[in-house]
Amino acid sequence: MKTRIQKTLLAVAVSSATLLASAPSFAELSANVSVTNNYIWRGLTQTTNDAAVQGGIDYAHESGFYAGTWASNVNYGADDVYSYEHDLYFGFSGEAGDFTYDVGYLYYNYDDEADFDFGEVYGSIGYGGFSATLSLLANTEHDETMAVDDGTIERDYGFGSASYISLDYAMPVASGAELGLHVGYHQGDFAEDFNGVPDGYADWAISIAKDGFSFAVTGTDLDDTGADAYDNDSVKFVVAYGMDFEL
Repeated sequence: MKTRIQKTLLAVAVSSATLLASAPSFAELSANVSVTNNYIWRGLTQTTNDAAVQGGIDYAHESGFYAGTWASNVNYGADDVYSYEHDLYFGFSGEAGDFTYDVGYLYYNYDDEADFDFGEVYGSIGYGGFSATLSLLANTEHDETMAVDDGTIERDYGFGSASYISLDYAMPVASGAELGLHVGYHQGDFAEDFNGVPDGYADWAISIAKDGFSFAVTGTDLDDTGADAYDNDSVKFVVAYGMDFEL
């Protein structure tokens, strides 16, 4: 799941948490493309640990308003119909003294046969290299159908039934590289159903990035994710490369 503009490769390949940045000094249209050996979202593989090709287009205005779209291949198992993820988002970012802020809406769209499309509202605040982000489920097309003796019960996941909070820190290191640290916690009924994990969970990542290349080590506190072979309870190593273009 995609972030907004001015991301690092950690955001694309590992955490996809909204990153804070000050608004550009003029309106601009840009594009981005990246490849990664594993598409990780909130600590969990979105490609059954296979590679992904990703890209998007972003618009940013000097007022702080931004909007964009982003896409990636996904794979949630051999019997699943999912084949792509296409995100749409908009928001507003800026500065208040020494603090930065970012608020917006992000819609996750999947294959037409899937019923897991959903949207989140998010807000971030940052100071120096630190940032904190909260995302809340705003809407979803998905209904969970539960079988009972006298028929079925349908439960519609509504606002507030999933949340994700993350803390990130980025700092420059030797030779122009950037070190990134990330921790997050995902919980809620919809989050559990979408991710296929039994409960709320924490994720973490450590990354190093330079000149479009990035390497990250990421993991979760999950003990066992069952027989899906996703290995989401194991430490993963992610290598990615990305490029940005002005349009």
